[in-house]
Amino acid sequence: MNWQGVYTAIVTPFKDGEIDWDALKKLVEFQLENNVTGIVPCGTTGESPCLSDEEAFKLIENVVKWTDGKCKVIAGSGTNSTAKTIAKSKKVESLGVDGLLVVNPYYNKPTQEGLYQHFKAVADSVKIPIVLYNIKGRTGVNVETLTLMRLIKECPNIRIVKEASGNLDQMKEVIKQSPDDFTVLSGDDGITLDLIKAGGDGVVSVASNIIPDKMVALVNAALKKDFDEAEKMNTELKDFFEKEFIETNPLPIKAALAMKGMIEEEYRLPMCRMSSANRERWQATLKNMKIL
Repeated sequence: MNWQGVYTAIVTPFKDGEIDWDALKKLVEFQLENNVTGIVPCGTTGESPCLSDEEAFKLIENVVKWTDGKCKVIAGSGTNSTAKTIAKSKKVESLGVDGLLVVNPYYNKPTQEGLYQHFKAVADSVKIPIVLYNIKGRTGVNVETLTLMRLIKECPNIRIVKEASGNLDQMKEVIKQSPDDFTVLSGDDGITLDLIKAGGDGVVSVASNIIPDKMVALVNAALKKDFDEAEKMNTELKDFFEKEFIETNPLPIKAALAMKGMIEEEYRLPMCRMSSANRERWQATLKNMKIL
């Protein structure tokens, strides 16, 4: 299976404290209309830590139903407990997803051996592909390239890494050392072009929640090695890429979607609204780019 392209780390819209299913369905349809490669529910951008398991399973089930095979669905199933991650991954696999997004175990800071054993145990428990989600900034641990290569060798269904380490040199080393059929996706919109230039395959994108057309065009141009066009588009989006993380994700992207009338601006604590000053700066950027 070809995993190249743009995967939208979709937000979870809320209304009056509950998931806003009507708004979520419209967001999924918006993604399909703009030809994304896949949708990633229950990731960081989807406020997964604040969803109950029952909510997460229903959300994933609905996204699978609404996409109806028109794009891939990679659903978050990672926790910081191996046993819980295995149980959750098995359940999510049964819902018909194409792959599982499994984040580094957070807070308990395992060693490289612990990371290896965790991911191997999860991979051995399911049959579908696993996207290893390496994000040191959120989890406190980095999956070193040596550990990742060991996992790729031992686990046939670990076929993709979402690299959000922020270390482009590490990403390049992963591309260099991994098999040709292994997929490396950026976890950061702003370095996607650089990653593809180095041999990477696309992005799990926050920006594509609201500008899927622009992200698809950028990644498609880069994958076709039309780097002049890709550079031009990347430059046009530079301010967006910088401001979308002006406060903790997903606060800015949900605020932008709310400004556009696509969702209610509602979060679950400890996520909360942006500060007034940052919100004004973000809104000015969106208006300047004619997104609003």
